Amino acid sequence: MKKYILCLTAFVVLAATSCRKVETDGEIQVVVVNGGGNGGTSGQTITLKGRINADTILRKQNTYILGERVYMVGNHTMTIEAGTVIKGSVGGADVAALIITRGSKIVAAGTASDPIIFTSASPNPQSGDWGGIVLCGKASINTTFTGTGGGAGIYEVEGGINNSNGDGLAGGGAAPDDNDNSGTLQYVRIEWAGYAIQPDKEINSLTLAAVGRGTIIDHIQVAYAKDDAYEWFGGTVNCKYLIAYKTQDDDFDTDNGYSGKVQYGLVIRDSLIADISTSEAFESDNNSTGTTVTPKTSAIFSNVTAIGPKATLNNTGNSLFRAGAQIRRNSAISIFNSIFLGWPQGILIDASLGNSTALNIEDSTLRLRNVTLAGNATPFKFTGTGGATINSDATLTAWATNSYYNNDILTNTSDAKLIQPYNYGAPDPTPFAGSSGNQKILNGAGFTDLKFTGDTFFDKTITFRGAIAPAGEQASWWKGWTKFNY
Repeated sequence: MKKYILCLTAFVVLAATSCRKVETDGEIQVVVVNGGGNGGTSGQTITLKGRINADTILRKQNTYILGERVYMVGNHTMTIEAGTVIKGSVGGADVAALIITRGSKIVAAGTASDPIIFTSASPNPQSGDWGGIVLCGKASINTTFTGTGGGAGIYEVEGGINNSNGDGLAGGGAAPDDNDNSGTLQYVRIEWAGYAIQPDKEINSLTLAAVGRGTIIDHIQVAYAKDDAYEWFGGTVNCKYLIAYKTQDDDFDTDNGYSGKVQYGLVIRDSLIADISTSEAFESDNNSTGTTVTPKTSAIFSNVTAIGPKATLNNTGNSLFRAGAQIRRNSAISIFNSIFLGWPQGILIDASLGNSTALNIEDSTLRLRNVTLAGNATPFKFTGTGGATINSDATLTAWATNSYYNNDILTNTSDAKLIQPYNYGAPDPTPFAGSSGNQKILNGAGFTDLKFTGDTFFDKTITFRGAIAPAGEQASWWKGWTKFNY
């Protein structure tokens, strides 16, 4: 049975400004207006629900409420004007979230002076008030879904996203499109999101499921994520300028064959906020059991500043913090030109489940180069089944500190000489310019590694490690559009 929903003057569909009918086919309610405004095209509070099967524009002058899980379907595009505020409802029967299904797009292009804000509808927001944003693409992923619409190369997004329409499936199956385009996210803040349907079945603040490299993602801040700030399940999407502020679980979580590239990532943790599953800046798996299934997780990150919970070696904080990076379950992620500051363990190679992660070090698919570890109680930690040469803390440390890789260990966080990394309300992770104590942070970056051969994505003219330059254009990218004084 077909239903007809009247388009209200406050809501614009297919870029039309006049009222028109939107036809849906057996779908649930799409749009409801909850009063407000003067009957014109501005000042309305509009609640979105269900499946939206038409090109849709969200206007800056209105406030939008995600009343439940909202699905953009039918190969249509949701365009969000710069400066628009979208709020996730709190306490409903279904947790609020925005899901962009395969073939559909989101075009949310904010600006530095007018960012797009996804936040909580609560007057007293808390972490986990609403679900987050989920992008489902058609790129490669190393999972197999056995349910309806499934098969090899298909993933059912965790967190209860999927439904009888298959709106929570991602991946291109037997014919993946690694250049797939799920749209644009630029200058976007995502606040108070992340929701656990059950243990290990969570919606993350920003979930990127088999998203292709045709998608544009840059200048994103996730604040107070209940679960992970960013999680990539497979896919090839490249990202720049990502911020994770006071996440509960992991900041950058990579799984199921993610092979994209990320440059400029800023992580700022709160020493009191951690997750029962233990918390890391990076958590990386090939898959949940660590098998050799392909494509292998082989993402490349460069220029990350990951500020952990320990301002000094004597700080305790939450005991559930684990490591700056936990690389496990046969992952072959690589990290370059980065800073890990104040973690219980700096880099943890965990080979305790599945194919030994140590083998990825030994065959050079897992790389760590030009990385500074400062104020980490245990800079390099190895656990689990070793390889021929990497099988202990000592052998891992010897490999990582070989002069060829140009990694270095500083005893204290203060030795990195960042301006105010532990001022939670007004942080400044900029390195002091001209300091004799942090020359590798100022000048120790490099892009000669074989992982960069033929690459056109990374900025390779820079010399600094970490996310922030001591001066110039790359010193200010994280300012103005962001928020830290919650």
